[in-house]
Amino acid sequence: MNENLLNTSQSLVTSLEEKWSAFVNQIPDIILALLIVSLGILISQKIARLSSKAISAKSDDPIMVNFLEKAIRILLSGMFIMFALDIAGLQGLATAILTAAGASAVIIGFAFRDIGENFISGIILSFNRPFNVNETVSIGEIFGQVKNIEFRYTKLRTFDGRDVYIPNSDVIKKPVFNYTEDGFFRFDFVVGIAYEDDIKAAEKLIMETVNKTNNVFQDESHPNFIFTDELSVSTVNLKVQFWVETFEYGMEALLIKGNVISNVKAALLREGFGLPADISEIKLYDTQTSIPINIKKTV
Repeated sequence: MNENLLNTSQSLVTSLEEKWSAFVNQIPDIILALLIVSLGILISQKIARLSSKAISAKSDDPIMVNFLEKAIRILLSGMFIMFALDIAGLQGLATAILTAAGASAVIIGFAFRDIGENFISGIILSFNRPFNVNETVSIGEIFGQVKNIEFRYTKLRTFDGRDVYIPNSDVIKKPVFNYTEDGFFRFDFVVGIAYEDDIKAAEKLIMETVNKTNNVFQDESHPNFIFTDELSVSTVNLKVQFWVETFEYGMEALLIKGNVISNVKAALLREGFGLPADISEIKLYDTQTSIPINIKKTV
């Protein structure tokens, strides 16, 4: 019994000594592998930045440039890590990582379906998308300016200053309205004139005023026009539609719209057109036969 225990102890000690000796002999390779990983990551980042500059010189698409830069950095970093594992004598670990990655891809795909879906959608959007950076879009109920496309999400900034991160799968699935892709945007507003006013004269005056306003655009494919929209209780409502040439939907375009409305109002009042307020109907009940009204004259 004692002899067996002694033999087992000696075998264990011998095994530990062999493992320790092998580990000590492998330390230089491990240090070299760590250096390779460190230098590899630095080299990958450098190559990715140089590639980004080279691609930027031939492409005006910042989203594509950003996507390719990240893809190059990740791919090169992975190659250096696998090479370092081989140098360190960990070929078995490298093979196991590749095997595990392939075998677990399906499992991970099911377990993290949303992440995988967003990642693939991000790749699709990087190569084929309905918008570019700084364009104004509406995705679902979110309205704002595109700031970036990452692997998993698209970043929008709303015009009240909020940053919204939309999963790329939603961008792929939902309708996307691009307001500034071609640099033109159409505004409209309604102006009410009195029933006794000449509609044709008012329409002519309004269109002349709209077309004279700075930064209002018009050509054959983008005509400005006006039409009678509604006969309301107290006014004849005219609907005005006009185009603005701008890639900036925010403050710039809204200021142009404000100038158009202000100029139209001033022109109508100057030419004697009435802009009546809504008419209110007052009913008398029970024994009341009149409404006492006091008119106060102000100097």
